[in-house]
Parts: sequence; C-alpha cells; structure tokens
Amino acid sequence: MSLTDLTLPPTLALILFVVAILAGHSFRRVWKAEGARWQLWLFGSVAAICLITVGFLPLDV
Repeated sequence: MSLTDLTLPPTLALILFVVAILAGHSFRRVWKAEGARWQLWLFGSVAAICLITVGFLPLDV
C-alpha cells in the first residue's frame, strides 16, 4: 500500500468532522471560562487533527 492509495471513506470523514465541531465548541467554552490550559490544548489539538485529516486526505467516492 502506497501513500497514493490513502483515502478517507465518507462516513469516517463525517465522524471526524462532527468530532472536530464538538471539540471546537468545547475549546471555545473552556477558553471563555478561562479554564485549565491542558483542556485548551486537548480540545484544540483534537479539533486541529480532525480538520487537517479531513482537509488533506482525499475522499473515497
């Protein structure tokens, strides 16, 4: 399997997108409440990884 064969199924892309939305909402909630920094890093990292994955891997349609 080469890197050119790496694709993302649409259902997994949808799940990752929803996880990114929920993590981004949690990030904003913690940021507004001036919560713990580790929570900001956790939610922000999860949202970023999900969005980068959905943005840069081609869909398998």
